[in-house]
Amino acid sequence: MNVDLHCHSTASDGALAPASVVARAHERGVELLALTDHDTVDGLAEARDTAATLGMRWVSGVEMSCTWGGATIHVLGYGFPLDAPDLNEALEALHTGRWQRAEEIDRRLAAKGMPGALEGARAIQAALGDSRNAPARPHFADFLVQQGHVPDRQTAFRKWLGAGKIGDVKQHWPTLEQTVATLRRAGSWVSLAHPMHYDFNRSKRRRLVTDYQNAGGQALEVVNGQQADEQTGTLAILAREFSLLASAGSDFHGPGNWGEIGSYRALPQDLPLLWERFGDERACLPSGI
Repeated sequence: MNVDLHCHSTASDGALAPASVVARAHERGVELLALTDHDTVDGLAEARDTAATLGMRWVSGVEMSCTWGGATIHVLGYGFPLDAPDLNEALEALHTGRWQRAEEIDRRLAAKGMPGALEGARAIQAALGDSRNAPARPHFADFLVQQGHVPDRQTAFRKWLGAGKIGDVKQHWPTLEQTVATLRRAGSWVSLAHPMHYDFNRSKRRRLVTDYQNAGGQALEVVNGQQADEQTGTLAILAREFSLLASAGSDFHGPGNWGEIGSYRALPQDLPLLWERFGDERACLPSGI
């Protein structure tokens, strides 16, 4: 089955509206899709309804920010009801935190001679589609390019917005344990997003997976887009060792960047697959919530 369990829309930092993401996935042969916007489920009803129209299988999804070991970690949740109270309360707190982060990025960039970043990033975000959520770092990066402060988005992250730079604002996200618990209470399947993206050595990555499993995590995103084969091999070993399910997704953010929807490296064939546990539950059908 052609599956994509990691992609983004204009509800967070993607370039396409939820309906357009689903339609693009359908055009590329995706049979089961989860839209996993950062810290919001605002796009899920639109994605669900579009999937129903196209006859695609759909599962609710979200990518939540949390902290572990002084770093920001992302955790993916699937198959929850859209009206889960604890989950929505946690997402509202994250929504507020993201606006606070955007305001702090704006202040820091202004102090470096780049004023108007929040307003500019918000305008770029609004041009892509309606969203009540705070502009994310890609929107700030595009503003810096637009204003001639940097030549391209990659340079914006390397100089100003990437890890350890002034625009890398650390929020008081909930802990890894709290986030996994919130998702589990909502009846969600839980996967640790792109474990190789974090700047950890081997022993720290193992400690992360150990703590994640102890918190109730169920799966690892063994494949994220077009990551190196050696990274897939490392994560496959961890999934086997910790008896975790394997997940995969493109991490699609828009045409021409981050990779194409429905496209990612092959998963090792011996791993138990997360999406096979979804079965035909109501949450996985286009008509379900």
